Amino acid sequence: MTDMTTTSVRSAISGRAAFPSFGDAFRVWARIALLSFGGPAGQIAVMHRILVDEKRWVSEGRFLHALNYCMLLPGPEAQQLATYIGWLMHRTAGGIMAGGLFVLPGVVAIMALSYVYALFGQVGIVAALFFGLKAAVLAIVVQAVVRVGRRALKSRVMQGLAAAAFIAIFLFDAPFPLIILAAGLIGASGGRARLAAFAAPTPHDTSADTALVDSLLGERLPDHARPTLARTLRVAAVWLLLWLVPVALLAALLGPANVFTLIAVFFSKMAAVTFGGAYAVLAYVAQQAVEHYHWLQPREMLDGLGMAETTPGPLIMVLQFVGFMAAFRDPGVLPPLLAAPLGGLLATWVTFTPCFLWIFLGAPFIEQLRGNRALAGALSAITAAVVGVILNLAIWFAIHTIFRDVLPVRGYGLSFEAPVFASVDPWALALAVGAALAIFRFNLGMLQTLGACAAAGVVLHVTGLV
Repeated sequence: MTDMTTTSVRSAISGRAAFPSFGDAFRVWARIALLSFGGPAGQIAVMHRILVDEKRWVSEGRFLHALNYCMLLPGPEAQQLATYIGWLMHRTAGGIMAGGLFVLPGVVAIMALSYVYALFGQVGIVAALFFGLKAAVLAIVVQAVVRVGRRALKSRVMQGLAAAAFIAIFLFDAPFPLIILAAGLIGASGGRARLAAFAAPTPHDTSADTALVDSLLGERLPDHARPTLARTLRVAAVWLLLWLVPVALLAALLGPANVFTLIAVFFSKMAAVTFGGAYAVLAYVAQQAVEHYHWLQPREMLDGLGMAETTPGPLIMVLQFVGFMAAFRDPGVLPPLLAAPLGGLLATWVTFTPCFLWIFLGAPFIEQLRGNRALAGALSAITAAVVGVILNLAIWFAIHTIFRDVLPVRGYGLSFEAPVFASVDPWALALAVGAALAIFRFNLGMLQTLGACAAAGVVLHVTGLV
């Protein structure tokens, strides 16, 4: 029986594709980048579908372990997850490629739309395009909640943690870091006590061959993922220099009051404290950009968020729009149309360079601790809590997509926005329902759904219905 099993496993291995080359990985990461709509929920779902279900490059357990670590970090978790898996598979070059490609389409799209916005303001056809895309993005986010929840909430304990996280953040506006900390402490205690509900997902057979059948990467620790003091110091030195030297040079050459110095310093601070994803920090960014620096008007900040929500890449890409408009309106000696893209790219650089630092510095230690029961329990509980947070984002997005007006509810500890049902937008609702049917009922692909909804938005605008 043992010989037969071993033979069948080896046959399965020999029948599988070879470990992907760097070029193969480039093409797949480029595809993921072009499909990265829908905020972190949709982006994580796309990565899971392609990397775990379709390509089987990484196992379910390894994917969730990496995701849980990225959820603990400041910055966009989906981009950091891409960097982590790219690093696991093809070392530092793979991480740079995966993480860089993940933001590249968004950089290009936001830059182009920022030029249009700065020169022409709200163009009707562009607004109509966004109107249609938002409905599709809503359906994609809901799909992500279902997919991630189905895999992460395997027990009533995990379902309870997800529900508690949702109630805390949606009804009581609890801080995201506090929710993550509480979930982590609960999970660590459960893991240390060896409770089954907090056990990390593992293959049925931990042998190397079975792990390879489960995923091409397997469950073993790659040689380059073993942490050493020399490597840690080298990584910290390189990425800290890449991040902070441009900031220091701008301050020294242009002075602390120059707009480029202000952009570099302000968004560097944001990169270090953006726990909880884009929505958790955008309120503070909007307040500072509008009220303190006077870079934008409140309406313009919302327009920038609309751009980021409906283009590929992390939602935090809205910071590029803020940097663009800041330099456009205070260009100094430069022409505004030259200063603006430099301000946008500077904001992008100081926002995303630290993301590579967090991954390349911490991932080797996280990989080595994958067998630790307390850590595994903590990360499993955090994943469950994050499902509740993603559900909150889905409902928040639905409210602001389908309803024109919301009513703030405050008192007795409650703090949330309730939709004004009389302000429902029938066309937005119809497009959202149509997108949901396309995805859930007819299994239509993401690009087809996005394209159909965008086209519908343009048609509605041309015919004067919206």
